[in-house]
Amino acid sequence: MESVFAWESSYLAPVLTIGLTTICFIAYWYIAKSETVRNNYIKKYGEEMTKVYYIIFQKYTGVLFLGILPTIIVLIFLPFKLSEYGLNLNNSLTTLYWILGLGILIFVMNFFAARKPENYKIYPQIRIKEWPPKFVVINAITWICYLFAYEFLFRGILLFACIPALGIWPAIAVNTTIYSCTHMLKSRKEAIAAIPFGIILCIITISTGNIWTAFFAHVFLALTNDYFSLYYNPDMKVVK
Repeated sequence: MESVFAWESSYLAPVLTIGLTTICFIAYWYIAKSETVRNNYIKKYGEEMTKVYYIIFQKYTGVLFLGILPTIIVLIFLPFKLSEYGLNLNNSLTTLYWILGLGILIFVMNFFAARKPENYKIYPQIRIKEWPPKFVVINAITWICYLFAYEFLFRGILLFACIPALGIWPAIAVNTTIYSCTHMLKSRKEAIAAIPFGIILCIITISTGNIWTAFFAHVFLALTNDYFSLYYNPDMKVVK
């Protein structure tokens, strides 16, 4: 009788990438939300500037743990090239149509959603009252870097590595489940919204063979939400 613990080489990719995604996200969250680190920032920069620099620290911690470290590990242990994880220009025109279509939809959606007090009390994550232009730019850059790492891990490494062994729909189910669970740490509303959003991004990613739609859609979502929230929040403003 075959052991229930029998191992096949095809298991390596899903086991490694599911494990990596879970462990790296936990490590990122633990460090990024560390009160010890935050208190050190307060001692060095003061309460007000910590609201800026601590968020920057969180984003770049995400780049390290969600992007750089997982990428190095999978390139060492799995026989896939970066292009096979969705870093390619396949189906460029179709991808562009998806990016523009979702971008317009997200822009309109956030134009109305961001004006709700419950939204602008949370976003943008940098909670300063006066925003000089350099902080507007820094906020955008850190979001772009973080979301590239995040999307490459979820819709790149995790999704494409699981498909050969699990099949398309099981891979989407695993991806969306973990993706939704990571949003539970923010709010139940975001965790629920992450389910249809995650499924849509996975389907588009698989159909185009690249991560660019998922990446740009997530960037549009984050930045329009931040800047519309900044605009609507009566306690915040952009200053010269």
